[in-house]
Amino acid sequence: MTALAGNPQTIALSEQDAELAAAAGRALARAPSAGLSVRFQDGSELPLPLAATHLLSSVLAEMGRGNAVTVIPNSAELTTQQAADFLNVSRPYVVSLLEKGRITHHKVGTHRRIRLADLETYKAEFSEAREAAMRELAARAQEEGMGY
Repeated sequence: MTALAGNPQTIALSEQDAELAAAAGRALARAPSAGLSVRFQDGSELPLPLAATHLLSSVLAEMGRGNAVTVIPNSAELTTQQAADFLNVSRPYVVSLLEKGRITHHKVGTHRRIRLADLETYKAEFSEAREAAMRELAARAQEEGMGY
């Protein structure tokens, strides 16, 4: 297990650890939907909230695929570069979205900060608009008899 440079909360796994994560993820997926509890070496047990069980399952699945994982609180504030990485676009494009008012942000000194929740809202709205446009194009193609 290795923390990635520049973000100590992002964990990359060795191949052996990825295999262990995949096996643990499969076992967790087969677990009862009532949730899990963690048993410590001293024999004590601690029940986990159902939401934590789902999060752990998702994290293990990604780690099992060999992907690095970062857990970010929804209230976190991101830099424009982190926002660009999250949206998989360039930093200048994110800055242009901020300047157009498409994504809510605030400044800390001269630096822009974007709440993760606001980025997720933008991403969901953008995805919905993209899907609506695709449905419209498909409907037009059907009307024109283009065979789609």
